[in-house]
Amino acid sequence: MSTTSEAAAPADAARACRLCADRLPHAPRPILRVDPRARILIASQAPGRAAHLAGIPWADRAGALFRGWLGVDRATFDDPAAFAIVPVSLCYPGRGRSGDLPPLAPCAPRWHPVLLPLLTELRLTLVIGAHAHRRHLGAARRASLTETVRAYRAYLPDRFPLPHPSPRNTPWLRRHPWFEADVLPALRREVARALEAPPAASP
Repeated sequence: MSTTSEAAAPADAARACRLCADRLPHAPRPILRVDPRARILIASQAPGRAAHLAGIPWADRAGALFRGWLGVDRATFDDPAAFAIVPVSLCYPGRGRSGDLPPLAPCAPRWHPVLLPLLTELRLTLVIGAHAHRRHLGAARRASLTETVRAYRAYLPDRFPLPHPSPRNTPWLRRHPWFEADVLPALRREVARALEAPPAASP
């Protein structure tokens, strides 16, 4: 089992990464949270602009909506013994014409093999957005994000695919009322189940 101190060096190395500096429209600022005691991994696509500016993950309206989806308060969400955060791209990729750009390709192959094995107490991985679905579900994902999310039961008990809780996805949420009626109650149950397991003792 990894300890918090053993995880610190790889996490610090990831935060110091400049692998994609020449591809970014801004200075690199990797944003992640890795603690071996974490019960739930938030496997998102990439930090947003607000997270990049603040250096705090999910520091925007999407974060507030996401916590509502999970049924947790801010203190629980910010507890490293509860939630780890390792996006597909650790840095904010910048803006495109229709929203944030896709995650940077070199990031996950470089850092996921180093960071994810440290999370030895995981009970659940929340796989958020189409790019994360491709990375974490692979051939098991369905033909579209909508079909993958609707088929969430096929990925339980250890993975739960979700759309991104961006305000830009409000039209998608309105078109698919089953998400709020069926998926969100199941999501909250799975989150509560994963958090019920006591965290490993700190070193």
